[in-house]
Amino acid sequence: MTNTATLEDTKTTRLPLAGRVAVVTGATSGIGAATARRLASDGASVALVGRREERLRDLAADLRDASQADVTRVTADVSDRDAVERAAGSIRDKLGRVDLVVANAGVMLPAPFEEADTAEWDQMLDTNVRGLLATGRAFASDLIAVAAEGGPADLVHVGSIGGHMVFPNYGVYTATKAAVAHLTRNLRAELGPRGVRVKNVEPGLVRTELGDQTSDAGIRDSLATWRDEIGALPAQDIADAIAFAVAAPPRVNVAELIVLPTVQG
Repeated sequence: MTNTATLEDTKTTRLPLAGRVAVVTGATSGIGAATARRLASDGASVALVGRREERLRDLAADLRDASQADVTRVTADVSDRDAVERAAGSIRDKLGRVDLVVANAGVMLPAPFEEADTAEWDQMLDTNVRGLLATGRAFASDLIAVAAEGGPADLVHVGSIGGHMVFPNYGVYTATKAAVAHLTRNLRAELGPRGVRVKNVEPGLVRTELGDQTSDAGIRDSLATWRDEIGALPAQDIADAIAFAVAAPPRVNVAELIVLPTVQG
């Protein structure tokens, strides 16, 4: 007779991220929510970080039902460094040492340069750059310690193809993503020799809420049209790319990964 517990143990060990502890910021929608779902389905314990408590609660319940994953949630704005540090402490208390961080939280508020609300510039800088820095810093000691013991340790930045390309009216947003790209390269040089894999996953057009909050109605409409005409990717495609990259053997770093709709290039 086959032992049921043995079968269950075998099934668990086959999951590519079994035993890993992941943090996903910006987990309340889009790429963040899709990534949290994928990492949980691949066996990771997952901490959800975002600003919208109700969405975090609903997603956590869904993940537990769908994957039996160990899931926790923390309501925090990554632009608040102290809040990120408190979130990190709470996550460690509940899930243990973190070895996989997906710094996904971001905002895109395009507008003509001479007409833009400069408060929106501050919001993009605070979230896309300072928030990403705060997230990496809060978990750096965990990642370094895990890598020193020979385990996989990943810091994943969700950037944008905008970090390499020119888009009128998107100058400040794309500047923040160019900063992410170069930060990733430099952190890779700094942390890679210590075993931490720092990577930048850069989506093209994806069907998410990104850009919906911009105050320029004309740009909102043109972005929606552009997504329809190009055929924007579902967020799940980006989540799949992230899952592929972090499941590689510890000796392999998928350092830069651009993920586009085929017709976008």
